[in-house]
Amino acid sequence: MNEEKLKQLQIRADAKQRPTRSLWAIFLGVALITGVALYFWWPRPTDDLRVVKGGKPVDGTGTGSGATASTNQLSSRPAGPKDAVLTVSGYIINRERIELSPRFMGVVKWIGVKKGDAVTNGQVVVFLDDAEYQARRLEAEGRLNNAKAAAEKAELTYNRIKKLTSENVESKQLADDARLALESARAVVKEIEGQLELIKTFIAWTIIKSPIDGVVLEKLVDPNELVTPQSFGGTRGPSTALIAVADPKDLQVEIDLNEQDLSKVFLNQKCRVSPEAYPDKVFEGYVAEIAPEANRQKGTLEVKVQIKNPDKYLTPELSAKVDFLGQPVAPAGR
Repeated sequence: MNEEKLKQLQIRADAKQRPTRSLWAIFLGVALITGVALYFWWPRPTDDLRVVKGGKPVDGTGTGSGATASTNQLSSRPAGPKDAVLTVSGYIINRERIELSPRFMGVVKWIGVKKGDAVTNGQVVVFLDDAEYQARRLEAEGRLNNAKAAAEKAELTYNRIKKLTSENVESKQLADDARLALESARAVVKEIEGQLELIKTFIAWTIIKSPIDGVVLEKLVDPNELVTPQSFGGTRGPSTALIAVADPKDLQVEIDLNEQDLSKVFLNQKCRVSPEAYPDKVFEGYVAEIAPEANRQKGTLEVKVQIKNPDKYLTPELSAKVDFLGQPVAPAGR
């Protein structure tokens, strides 16, 4: 019985050999995958070239002409001119920002503009309360009339005494006293006339007009507000103003130029300006100003590019690209 069980458990000789066909298939697959990996890993001269929209090869290092084409495609900006020596970004600004301020402390009686309104040169934009100065004007006119009457009386007295003196009726000293009294009365008239003119000047200052054709950038006060004269303005510190106006047809691009690029920029250099918001819009310009002093902390120099014939697509304080083209151009008249 035991021998029969042992024979049943014994493995036949033909079953002891392992099948080799599947094993060789596995080895072949591994070798194939390894070969493909080595093919793609091995460096070739054409690896630095890549293809962008349009099917043109581009140098992947960014040093060739192909890199420029790739950059323009990615930024959706038209290709720049071949003679552009430098391209930088800056901010569109008004060449002049004018803040209108009162000449004396007063109360705003009326303001006739709001932010974004167009104004013309000489247009009345603000009235200040002039009640106090109108009262002073009436007072000065009354004193002037009295002074003129006193001067007229002094003149009559002097003429009478002068005639009597010529007839030796009155002494010369009395005539001199009358002449001096007449001159004093006339001087009082001049003094009050000056005071009246000063009051009229203050009244004129209560009417504030726009000094340019432009657009209201900011409305800084409302009716019935107390305003004071501007002490100092611009970027130097706080200021008190009624409104701020600027000419929308007089725009520049303000650029902080790195010192290593200074040799590529000069006055009256021809430029091309394109706002970042509208990259397909291109405007002519020229270098109008190069700051005489650099910023030591940033290592930059301020450059301003005047834009010729700006339009509604150029908005102050938005960014713009500037291509410096290398050749000079005659600046446009302002």
